[in-house]
Amino acid sequence: MPTKNLDAIDVTVDRSSETDAPIGAESITSRTYARLKHDIIAGKLTPGLKLKIESLRRDYDVGTSPIREALSLLTSDHLVERIDQRGFRVADVSDAEFSELLRTRCWLEERALRESMGNATPEWEERVVLASYRLSRIPRSESATHFVANDSWEGAHRHFHMTLISECGSSILLRFCGQLYDQNIRYRQISGASAYPKRNIVAEHDAIRDAVLSGHADLACKLLIDHYTQTGKFVSFAL
Repeated sequence: MPTKNLDAIDVTVDRSSETDAPIGAESITSRTYARLKHDIIAGKLTPGLKLKIESLRRDYDVGTSPIREALSLLTSDHLVERIDQRGFRVADVSDAEFSELLRTRCWLEERALRESMGNATPEWEERVVLASYRLSRIPRSESATHFVANDSWEGAHRHFHMTLISECGSSILLRFCGQLYDQNIRYRQISGASAYPKRNIVAEHDAIRDAVLSGHADLACKLLIDHYTQTGKFVSFAL
């Protein structure tokens, strides 16, 4: 997908009405960051979109400082790009970037899953079972006739996959995997309609869970990578 030709934008604002940061400013920034991140991942804020500070202030009903701080945090997540130090836009998407993202995710999560299985405890296995059960109880689509992304399913899905690798013993590895997961969701949203309901996602997740709980690391990693690769095919087709 070619990168859109977006000019830098001037985000200079009138600061005459700004006051000192209120108590709880960190919480406001965190909430603003979470809302913006959700809307980018869900596709509400589309790839390449210019993020104008004044418009975001009105849409999210917060001050300038939380918006700027949230956008700066999102650049670290590679979900937002800074334009010549003067403005921001939603990070663009491309087939080449997705291919790199998918390869890297497979490399890191295979290692994380092997480490987690090597460090397996009864408590971790119980968390895997519970995460799997909760995910299986939530429909992927809010509609039975056509695909409508279900935020509850997305949350349970992320929890299941992160639980699988949660015993890897590396907070740095988990953080990277979490960032790659979020970037992947953004791409997956593009293919949601074409992938649903052609795949039996529940069966794929169950097979991964069973292999993990039985201690077959090679099989579990193969099933996990096959799961991601299958999603990748739908995404690449949609791009």
